[in-house]
Amino acid sequence: MRAIVSHTAQSEYRSIHLIQRALGARFSLAVFAFCLIVFSAALSQTRPSSPPRSSPLNSMASMSLMGEGPTLTLSLYDENHALLDQQAVVKLTNKTTQSVFWQTTQSRSAATFTNLKGAEYELEVSAAGYVPGRQAVSLLDEDRSRPLEVVLRADPDSPDRRPQQGQPLPGKVRKNLARGVEELKAGRLAESQKKLTAAYKKAPSNAEVNYLLGALYFQKKDFAHAEAYLAAAVNLDPQNLQARILLGRLQLQDKRYEAARLTLEQAVTVNPESWMARSLLADVYLKQEQPEKAKQQAELAMEKSHGADNSAQLVLAEALAHLGKKQEAIQALRAYIQSEPANRTVPEVQKLVQDLEKPESESVATSASSTNPIELSGMDQLIAATTPKPSLGNWQPGGIDDHKPAVTAGVSCPAEAVIDGAGKRVKELVDGLARFDAIESMLHEDLDELGLPKSKVSLKFDYVASISEKKPGILLVDEFRNWHSQAEDFPDHIATRGLPALAFVFHPSVRGNFEMNCEGLGTWDGASTWLVRFQQREDKPHNTQEYVVNGKVYHVSVKGRAWIAADTYQIVRLESDLVRPIPEIQLFSQHWTVDYGPVKFPRQNEELWLPKNAELYFDFLKHRYFRRHSFDHFMLFSVDTEEKRKEPKVEPEPDQDTKHRPRGLGTIVIAEFPGSAGPRP
Repeated sequence: MRAIVSHTAQSEYRSIHLIQRALGARFSLAVFAFCLIVFSAALSQTRPSSPPRSSPLNSMASMSLMGEGPTLTLSLYDENHALLDQQAVVKLTNKTTQSVFWQTTQSRSAATFTNLKGAEYELEVSAAGYVPGRQAVSLLDEDRSRPLEVVLRADPDSPDRRPQQGQPLPGKVRKNLARGVEELKAGRLAESQKKLTAAYKKAPSNAEVNYLLGALYFQKKDFAHAEAYLAAAVNLDPQNLQARILLGRLQLQDKRYEAARLTLEQAVTVNPESWMARSLLADVYLKQEQPEKAKQQAELAMEKSHGADNSAQLVLAEALAHLGKKQEAIQALRAYIQSEPANRTVPEVQKLVQDLEKPESESVATSASSTNPIELSGMDQLIAATTPKPSLGNWQPGGIDDHKPAVTAGVSCPAEAVIDGAGKRVKELVDGLARFDAIESMLHEDLDELGLPKSKVSLKFDYVASISEKKPGILLVDEFRNWHSQAEDFPDHIATRGLPALAFVFHPSVRGNFEMNCEGLGTWDGASTWLVRFQQREDKPHNTQEYVVNGKVYHVSVKGRAWIAADTYQIVRLESDLVRPIPEIQLFSQHWTVDYGPVKFPRQNEELWLPKNAELYFDFLKHRYFRRHSFDHFMLFSVDTEEKRKEPKVEPEPDQDTKHRPRGLGTIVIAEFPGSAGPRP
């Protein structure tokens, strides 16, 4: 086994790598799995099959309650008087002192408060998918045990109770769908129709199937059928952005401008980052003689597309012309010519520029105060000719801001305690962890627009990682893999190293660099969780993650969401995205998800929370990639333990490009071959 170290070009190749690091922390190599580990709150306990869950919040509160006092025991039921199948969070407030005590249900149906004082209390019980229960409770000092039954009513408006789109399709339906998309992309519409119709017969209520049939009929110019299927897709799944965009485009070309406006404004609401929706909406505003709104949407489309939507320059030019801003309109047209030199529409655009520059046109006012707008004849046809088409599917999950998870209405979140509790779990990991060995499995896929793999590679290797804090705030993480030490050893020459080390965002020495907001009480795998959204602060160092491309550093801002167990503050799930793309290195999106679970080490009588699997979707170097990393067969190494596995021989490599640089929480390396001008496309 060789130590995996980041480095620049050696004699035989050059590399591109990403370094992700914690504030003020030096990492010799970021660990993929173990950067994400969260230390268990009860290391020495052996859990029964239905373990009771203890609440750190309640434990902290109980420390201040000395002596004996009344005990309040709650039993929770649903409307059918069956024990609640959902873990709940209970808040108890002393009305006199305003002291607040928290508890989570044990075995998901009972909670106990001990050593209380005789007083009037306000009881609040909350569980995802249920209407919060509230009632007054009177306790006397002489009370010893007070049982109380609480019934929660299902919330019919909760997203947890609504039918969910996006369930896995049967294999045959998925196969027909994939073939239908393949034929559609190739322009073989008759063959595509056969496959998509077969898929529709088996899954008529699937929004994606309806959308693809709408796209098929749109290409066949059968707009009546196209609209019917697209409208059905939107009704089945209001979050289906592609269906809304294509439906809006159809309404736009049919000159139903008001309908198109409503459809595309809803698309922008679904995803404010959609440059395509904004580009089409800008055109609609032009048709409705609202040039100021058209200008605003065209500028947003160009900003959010990062160069992918050059056609918005034409919409912007016409909007500026209508506002009487001739020189700015000329600049927009020239920018389009420069960005699309080979486009067949360029000669017509050049003619428009020449017309605007003619001396006789100088009599037209050139300021925004002009009451005589400039006419750009033929612009509508040019815009229509360059309008981009929506893609034929969503190849990656929505971002953290696209689909906010459901939270229980009316439940306050103890944000400070939750964030501090998660931070303590991460710090306990650093303070108590020595070294781990595990078996790592990796799946790598190159995807098409629908998310179907064009190629697939699987790998498995031994993995060793250690985390330590050499001095306060200076974290050291080392990672080793057998034989996988060079970027060219990995599929597509992309080495994922320490990839989503997101849990350290909550470390006390790091979290000050992030805005953190507790969004409310949710659920994950039947257990109550607090949802915390985090995002890099612009006024703090952007050193959590960076890309180093052939020696040049690109700082990356990240945002994400954590699901934090309400009883133990363990991080059970993390997701993250880029705050903004990095077009200079062709990194346009990056979505990570990590799921955690407890792993026991009987010899040490310890239990650690480790990532069960981590998934990465990223749009990089003109490819759409998916990777899954899974870890099992963990073994714990420590100074005093006898539980050891023969460690792989490690041969450290020279660290050329970052010899004097801090190391990060994660690294992506792309190898280049001799004589290449850049990364492989």
